[in-house]
Amino acid sequence: MKKIMFLGGSNQQIVAIKFAKEQGYYTILCDYLDDNPGQYYADEFYCVSTTDKDSILEIAINKKIDGIVAYATDPAAPTAAFVGNKLNLPSNSYESVLVLTKKDLFRNFLVNNGFNCPRAKSFKNIEDARININKFRFPLMVKPTDSSGSKGVSRINKEEELNTAFNIAISNSIDKTVIIEEFIEMAHEYMIGGDIFVINGKIEFFGLLNCHRDLEFNRFIPIGKSFPLMMEDEKINLVREELQKIINLLQIEFGALNIEVMFSKDGDLYIIEMGPRNGGNLIPQLLETITGVNLVKATVEAALGNKENINIVYSYPQNSFFSTYILHSSKKGRLKNIILEEEIQKCISNKIIFKKTNDEIDIFDNANKAIGIIFLQFSSLEELNFKMKNMNQYIKIQVD
Repeated sequence: MKKIMFLGGSNQQIVAIKFAKEQGYYTILCDYLDDNPGQYYADEFYCVSTTDKDSILEIAINKKIDGIVAYATDPAAPTAAFVGNKLNLPSNSYESVLVLTKKDLFRNFLVNNGFNCPRAKSFKNIEDARININKFRFPLMVKPTDSSGSKGVSRINKEEELNTAFNIAISNSIDKTVIIEEFIEMAHEYMIGGDIFVINGKIEFFGLLNCHRDLEFNRFIPIGKSFPLMMEDEKINLVREELQKIINLLQIEFGALNIEVMFSKDGDLYIIEMGPRNGGNLIPQLLETITGVNLVKATVEAALGNKENINIVYSYPQNSFFSTYILHSSKKGRLKNIILEEEIQKCISNKIIFKKTNDEIDIFDNANKAIGIIFLQFSSLEELNFKMKNMNQYIKIQVD
């Protein structure tokens, strides 16, 4: 029986563990949270940080694993590559994965290889950031270099806002490093995001989606994705070409990559993120609904070297309108009720709720604080746009 190790057992990562078990693989989970839900699905659980490379390697050696997966997690991706490289398991280069998971390294890579990139610099302390702030043009984005799910991200419009934003960012950074970069004004309504899948160094699956934000609450935290992509074919083709160039340069051999890109008002393409892992917020499941391609299966089988079990043949449906929406709260407290009006209920095709009545919920300031995710299908693009922009009319999260 093949053994596969998973790094992270949150609600959104369980799907990969469950798939592996259904295939008859022996599953080993590592997660630093002793109350993670994934442990109840895995065959074995070790309470250890997924960023502790040496401890994870020791467990992997002792258990004689055949594959390792960091599903939907950027911080754990370098660990998976490190272990894979050390044990000669299917994996990408540790150095290349590190470039894709550290925002400062990725920005330097883009600049050094001729890609468009906002002016950016990383800092370990607020004093150095203050000294260099006059080299930037406001507004600015202030981010942890090594977090995902929009944790710790702020936009500032003046120097007086730097202290607060810097402290938020550094408190969300494992390496205690913050990157400051100039804000790029987007030429289109929605950020472009989604997942791609690489086999033998080539993009074989290309799943772009519109990324929706809650503009009234926090414009930088995703609240859902939608299809079809509202972007011209010429620009879509350019995105694919540029992503393939990066894959070639970094010699990425296989696996899922979660991307976020945009075009500036000058028409320039900016690759904002390119995480070496499946997307969070159930992006792979939405893409499977749209295309029929099971990216969870592809990730697990590729990690075990079973490329013959991966079948990526797909086409995009015409006149079909899909989305996900993240149930979230702007208040902290105990969940009392989730009210879904009839007008939205008739659009729901699937509903995955992470919280129960009376569970503690937090203010939605990053993707880990979702209450649940609903999958929707609409009759028209107009209906999709209107309802995604006005979900507060159809969904009420009651908190005590």
